[in-house]
Amino acid sequence: MATKIYAALLRGINVGGSRKVPMARLRALLEGLGHGDVRTHLQSGNAVFTADHGDEDSLAAEMGEALEREFGFTVQVLVRDAAYLKAVAESCPFPADTLEGKQLHVTYFSAPVAADRFAGVDQAAFLPEEFRLGDRALYLYAPEGLGRSKLGETLMRPALTKGLIATSRNWNTVTKLVEMTDA
Repeated sequence: MATKIYAALLRGINVGGSRKVPMARLRALLEGLGHGDVRTHLQSGNAVFTADHGDEDSLAAEMGEALEREFGFTVQVLVRDAAYLKAVAESCPFPADTLEGKQLHVTYFSAPVAADRFAGVDQAAFLPEEFRLGDRALYLYAPEGLGRSKLGETLMRPALTKGLIATSRNWNTVTKLVEMTDA
């Protein structure tokens, strides 16, 4: 199998002083799993690496198990290859080049999501905030940022994300991961 470049997106670590995963230890853990060219971005659980075995799902499962052994708690992990990350960025339905990074977010999902899952969300009630679905992704325009977004809060309710791993990144991180995985 040829070596491919991937990004690992860890959900819910290093937030509010809990579930700490130091990036140096994450890099060492990934290297210990046999991955190469391991780099991290920020403290929020973004790692780029190369692998010559597995696929996105098996790599995520392997990482999740290793993280639990190393840190003693479960960490949900999504792994996406460079081509997917680039396609998500290029498919953005909002004018990303005219917005601040904090205004635009992508929520990555572990599986495809049908529009009917979110059909009950009255988008007009949240304007000027908006969302659109993509390939295993949800794009959210939140002019005041995700922390103040009522629509973002609604979209991540357990009833709407049941059965999925969902983790969000602001547009600055989305584009940085594309840059980091560009071969």
